[in-house]
Amino acid sequence: MASHVGADQQDQDGQPKARLSRPVFVPAVVVIGTALAFAIWFGARYGEDATQAFTDLRDSIGVNVGWWYIIVVTAMLLFCVWAALSKVGNVRLGRDDERPEFSLFSWFAMLFSAGMGIGLVFSGVSEPLSHLTTPPDVVGVEPGSEEAGRAAIGQSLFHWGLHAWGIYAVVGLGLAYMTFRRGRPLSVRWLLEPLFGRKLIESWVGHVIDVVAIVGTVFGVATSLGLGVLQIQAGLSNLGWFEPSNTLMLLLVVGITAIGTLSVVSGLHKGLQWLSNANMSMATVMAIVVLLVGPTVFLLRSLVQNFGEYLQTIPQLAFVTGAGASDTWTLDWTLFNQAWFLAWAPFVGMFIARISRGRTIREFLLGALLAPTLVSLVWFTVFGSTGIQHQLTEGNLVGQDGNVDTETALFHLFGELPVPDGVTTVLSVVAISVIMLFFITSADSCSLVVDVLSHDGRTETPTTTRVFWALLVGAAAALLLMAGGEAALTVLQVSSLAGAAPLSIVYVLAMVSLWRMFRLEVATMPRYVRIRSQATPSALVSAARENADSEREVRRSLRELVKAQNVGAPGRGDIRRASATLAGLDATVSGPRFGVRQDEDSTILAVEDVPAHATTVDPKTGEIGIDDEAVRSDPTADEVFDTPEFDDSALGAEHRSQELLDRYVNGGKPAGGEQGGGSDPSSGKQADSSGGEHTGRDAGAEKDRQSGEK
Repeated sequence: MASHVGADQQDQDGQPKARLSRPVFVPAVVVIGTALAFAIWFGARYGEDATQAFTDLRDSIGVNVGWWYIIVVTAMLLFCVWAALSKVGNVRLGRDDERPEFSLFSWFAMLFSAGMGIGLVFSGVSEPLSHLTTPPDVVGVEPGSEEAGRAAIGQSLFHWGLHAWGIYAVVGLGLAYMTFRRGRPLSVRWLLEPLFGRKLIESWVGHVIDVVAIVGTVFGVATSLGLGVLQIQAGLSNLGWFEPSNTLMLLLVVGITAIGTLSVVSGLHKGLQWLSNANMSMATVMAIVVLLVGPTVFLLRSLVQNFGEYLQTIPQLAFVTGAGASDTWTLDWTLFNQAWFLAWAPFVGMFIARISRGRTIREFLLGALLAPTLVSLVWFTVFGSTGIQHQLTEGNLVGQDGNVDTETALFHLFGELPVPDGVTTVLSVVAISVIMLFFITSADSCSLVVDVLSHDGRTETPTTTRVFWALLVGAAAALLLMAGGEAALTVLQVSSLAGAAPLSIVYVLAMVSLWRMFRLEVATMPRYVRIRSQATPSALVSAARENADSEREVRRSLRELVKAQNVGAPGRGDIRRASATLAGLDATVSGPRFGVRQDEDSTILAVEDVPAHATTVDPKTGEIGIDDEAVRSDPTADEVFDTPEFDDSALGAEHRSQELLDRYVNGGKPAGGEQGGGSDPSSGKQADSSGGEHTGRDAGAEKDRQSGEK
């Protein structure tokens, strides 16, 4: 382990500088380079037969591990639903008094843009048309029929809706909780600390987890960037400006990666937030134009119908693995998309975690699940339903052989709209610009996330390494496209299917880990109740009227009741005798009492539910006690980090508060006895983000001490 952080290793705020983790960085780069070299060799080895060779490789991976992806993705969605609807949803991702850093619109725009912008633009028209012409056998509808057209949107939403965002939400929730709530570094490895413990997480086991996350992220994002380049090239060709070629693809990758690198240098707020907002605005304008100039009434009716189709499709396809099917629909669509999203999850999860500090778990999950799903519903309705309706009536968006050109379908749809050629050109240019902006924001976000992983979870990383990762992601996309040639799309699918396999195991362990921590949160979460020694005004009036025959008697009886309460006689004694637990409460209320006020004679109590097995009874006195170890079994409580993330977390704030109490109230002695014992979060080891251990107080506590002395 590293030694204690010295002054020369601290920044101007006294915090440890972000240091590159060589055990993570070097193996990750080596694995990525080896995989790219294999793709290039594989493509050159099979030459003209590369398309079939890559297809066979993709099918082999999908058949052998695809069933596992189906189980993992469904489990992640169910986990999100449980966490959002349970008591865990009340937990705030940060300190209890924190509020969100970004506005709701900016938060949603960044979340959606970084999540799957390129994919929706790429698939908005082509995927529903493909499901129209070649529906899955399990649905049992006739290809090209109106029934197949209605089901096509639901099938597309099945891939791009709740299941996709359930993957991102689990990873993002775990990172946000462990970092903002528990003070851990912002790294995938720390999701598993409650299971493996700190010692293993800081060893080679943790390094392997982060390497797997980096490799999966790079290839997942490279897949998305590759799809974007293919569609940009198709759009330029459709406009008649350029002819498709490897040179054009390479120039597009280089040019857009360069722009993305500038965004990396500008920083999160200046670059990414502005690009995300502009991106969403342009995409919204494009959708509104198609909605207004297209079959508007039909699309509004389809919006409701498509929502119903989606709800029917979820149970229909949730556990379909393609076993025994005569087609490859599940492999071509469901397994590829889910593997792609699994590979993307460290990237999107870490990014949405960073921008979601201060939100509750319920707010985070409902926002991350429902908002993008509703946007996907609108997007597929506007573009997908328009394309399907035009194909069913005109029949010129699909080739004679029934195949859909996935790269040009969007631009062909623009050409069929009842607008002048100039408007068609403008729409095509806007679409290309949107894809480019999605490309840039994805590259920017990916470089940020991967760099954080390679610096042991430190969020403030050097610009040099962020630029390196941005360039590497662009290079990976370019090399994969070049290696595949005509089979470029298949190569991208192979990279996602392979990269998701090890990550899926990490996600399952992460869900178990989070479940354990959330059980602790619920067990220790106080419920605030209000104890009142007086009756409410309405209850007093009702009591006074029970034995009164006139308004005069009501007035006299009411005055006697109020007087009795003010002098603290009958009613107050009953309250104090109701429970020994409340015996120490001060039931008196100072000041003259000329009436009854609900807010003056009440006490607020923090009540914590205690399981029966955690209680003890003194054999001599019969007094009820509690076994703290039986209630609080926190596997992370004794670990303290000398990092900014810990200082800013809820656990860090609790640690500093306990130190101040020990210093000013308990005479410098820990309230729990010997330092380091029990589950006292203020005890234990301190370490910097690279695993170095030392004993002492963190910088936040020192500042509190100095301010207290002043």
